[in-house]
Amino acid sequence: MASKSDYYDLLGVDRNAEASVIKKAYRKLAIKYHPDKNPDDAEAEAKFKEIGEAYEVLSDEEKRASYDRYGHAAFEGGGMGGGGGFHDASDIFSQVFGGAFGGGGGGFEEFFGGGRSRRRSVAQPGSDLRYDLDITLEEAAAGCEKELEIVKEATCKKCSGKGSKSGTGAKACTTCGGSGSVTRQAGIFVQQTTCPECQGAGQVITDPCDACNGQGRKEETSRIKIRIPAGVNRGTRLRSAGNGDAGLRGGPAGDLYVFIDIEPHDMFERDGADLHCEIPVPFSVATLGGELEVPTLEGKSSIKIPAGTQGGTTFRLRGKGITDLSYGAKGDLHVEVHVEVPTKLNSEQKEKLQAFSESIGEKNSPIQESFFAKAKKFFE
Repeated sequence: MASKSDYYDLLGVDRNAEASVIKKAYRKLAIKYHPDKNPDDAEAEAKFKEIGEAYEVLSDEEKRASYDRYGHAAFEGGGMGGGGGFHDASDIFSQVFGGAFGGGGGGFEEFFGGGRSRRRSVAQPGSDLRYDLDITLEEAAAGCEKELEIVKEATCKKCSGKGSKSGTGAKACTTCGGSGSVTRQAGIFVQQTTCPECQGAGQVITDPCDACNGQGRKEETSRIKIRIPAGVNRGTRLRSAGNGDAGLRGGPAGDLYVFIDIEPHDMFERDGADLHCEIPVPFSVATLGGELEVPTLEGKSSIKIPAGTQGGTTFRLRGKGITDLSYGAKGDLHVEVHVEVPTKLNSEQKEKLQAFSESIGEKNSPIQESFFAKAKKFFE
């Protein structure tokens, strides 16, 4: 005969664990291994019984003291001093959980779909819908209103969503007796499935509406307006309550979820609330300094270019980015300049540029001077 597992090990608690810790551990394991959650699983059922037995002992001060002293031998030969032995594991579960999973006698079995069936309403909720919306960067930055055209299940106007011509033509389903489910027994196992006749509604329509075939809804193309807040980013999900599919036979409508995607922009790249762009700077402006106009999402702005600005230098324009949805503050615009080198020069211009180059010498080219100092060893 196989030896029994240690009760403390079964519940995964320390031998000095307090009663509240033991109860918490049992509740967690009981839910995990309950037969209603693990149908046709003999191992789970055996485990459920084991932890129930362990909890009955460790939750009782006298039994726990005897177990700590004598182990399993304390309960051999009829249990605790003729006290009736161990209870059924399901009884232990009910004592611990009470009505927490349904009250009024339903308990855990109803919570997981087993046990007694509840009569379901003929009305059933509609499904949620998803819509993928592409917007421009300008629309994302400023916010906008969009009108969406979607095909969805809408409430039937002829029967006002009831599915019945008369509005009262519903009766209990004879196949499931109005429970919405049918039960089949094979030996000791009981299987419960959705009723194929009423699809779980528990009722059938006796005089179905000829416009919607008794469904209370029919497919239509709808136009829905939605407000896009300023600062949305790619992947933002917006919820439009009640604009999903209409419910079955008057049930509540689902919701519409709009997922935002932002089209690539010709000028700007987005990084959270910040924007980045690259602009060319004339060779003369980079050398002598000056003022340069730059684009922003709100129009043009200007930046001061110091004399001797090198290519790759980045300037920041505060508050010219996009509103951050989380904080409400605007990000910045980062402008990276690229010095533009003339590509078409006539003879006169080439001569002047050569003379200019000779006049400034190498010492006026700090970046070049630093580079060749580092690279000198490679040329030796």
